[in-house]
Amino acid sequence: MRRGLLLVLDTMKVFLLFTGCTLLFYFGILWVNQEYQNYHRYDVPQGKAVKVVQMETIKQHTFLERLGLFYQTGE
Repeated sequence: MRRGLLLVLDTMKVFLLFTGCTLLFYFGILWVNQEYQNYHRYDVPQGKAVKVVQMETIKQHTFLERLGLFYQTGE
């Protein structure tokens, strides 16, 4: 009888620990998501900052050029 009661108590401890860690992880992920949801990477730079991205014109590659690029970069 006593051994069964100890087994139930240990099982409850593990269940509560697992549930607590799961909830902590879940709300941590929600917090991280909330932090980065309002992060605007593509805003116009402010002050003396200069945007470094330059749009590249699209060049049509031949099949052999594309195949060579595939072998070079593993893309």
